[in-house]
Amino acid sequence: MRIASRDIGPEFPPYLIAEMSANHNGDIERAFRIMEVARAAGADALKIQSYTADTITIRSDRPEFQIKGGLWDGRSLHDLYSWAQMPWDWHGPLFDKARDLGITIFSSPFDFTAVDMLEKLDAPAYKIASFEAIDLPLIRHVAQTGKPMIISSGMADATEIAEAVDAARDAGCTELVVLLCVSGYPAPASDYNLRTLTDMQSRFGVLTGLSDHTIDNTAAIAAVGLGACVIEKHVTLDRNGGGPDDSFSLEPDELTALVEASHTAWKALGKVDYGHKSSEVQNVIFRRSLYAVADIPKGALLSHENVRSIRPGWGLAPKHLEAVIGRRAARDIPRATPLAFELIED
Repeated sequence: MRIASRDIGPEFPPYLIAEMSANHNGDIERAFRIMEVARAAGADALKIQSYTADTITIRSDRPEFQIKGGLWDGRSLHDLYSWAQMPWDWHGPLFDKARDLGITIFSSPFDFTAVDMLEKLDAPAYKIASFEAIDLPLIRHVAQTGKPMIISSGMADATEIAEAVDAARDAGCTELVVLLCVSGYPAPASDYNLRTLTDMQSRFGVLTGLSDHTIDNTAAIAAVGLGACVIEKHVTLDRNGGGPDDSFSLEPDELTALVEASHTAWKALGKVDYGHKSSEVQNVIFRRSLYAVADIPKGALLSHENVRSIRPGWGLAPKHLEAVIGRRAARDIPRATPLAFELIED
């Protein structure tokens, strides 16, 4: 899979997405600054969300439209999304800013009109948010753009994930990543069950990644070790900024640490290789080998008293010890001489 000019897959470093979400806090200059921070930290992409309160919900006083508990306790859905939404007239300036910075930008659309608006901006990819993973008509509409798609699994079960993947593929999506995601804000690491990543890879035949809502980087780095090729984390300028998502987002230095650590984890995966590594070459000589530990005259028997397995590693491998014991020296072998077959009679 490729987004813009960046290849994505197990053979490439993990693709790091800095999710702005609602951390702009209603200030476009703050949004610009988050983009600058993401670029400086080494993130591959900056992601936004495209909806309005009236496209994602409706204003209603009915109980099911009220939020009870959690970060947004006491708000209605319409109030929450009015507070958090990214104004549509910001999208053009944000895409322009991304081009100036040299960072990829794309979005999570929440309805058809958002997709159509993002297409006019030539968005290079689309992300389906976790709560929208069951919105198959939206997934099909995105797939018809022919752009790469990332789907967060969120609360979708295995059947619903399969339906989302099938909907995307049937509608023409050929480049797809599914992110393991826990739709808790924040989410405890113990909820993630990262071993699910390898099952998703085989069960659905997709590239996988992690949408990480934990409060540190441990789960994301561990996910790289299990084959995650995309990591998404919410990013803010200040976790105490008071915005809807600030409290569970990474601050700039933490994003930098995530980029560096996830790349290190990917490099450590490497390939199947039982050979000597570059850092070991100079240390091979410190392995054990067979040495004369006493002077052995020509014709004398080699024994456990005059031959031992010791460090360094210039002599015969220790596995040959029993084969040489009881044989005779082909010439004088001074003490501290590494044994070689030419020093021993046939």
